[in-house]
Amino acid sequence: MADFYNPTCQGYLLKLHVVPGSRKTAVAGLHGDRLKVKVAAPPEKGRANEELLEFLARSLQVPRKVVHLASGAASRAKVVAVNDLSPDLRSRLAGLLTNK
Repeated sequence: MADFYNPTCQGYLLKLHVVPGSRKTAVAGLHGDRLKVKVAAPPEKGRANEELLEFLARSLQVPRKVVHLASGAASRAKVVAVNDLSPDLRSRLAGLLTNK
């Protein structure tokens, strides 16, 4: 199991290191035990957080409404909850690293 996600009773918690204001939004590998995600939106008025959540929902093929920021709204170190119990979600999470 990758270090950046942990199962919960409702889905998974993802530990992320987010870099706002990048050229494009994409996974950039690991940053310690966190998944590093570069986000094109600036860190103003929650735009980078919203783009991050939309990117994760698209990448994991889950509805946007099941992806929530659990902590770290004003920090680069964030925890995102994905409240989805699909049996193949774990493999899609692992695929975030291989599809970067």
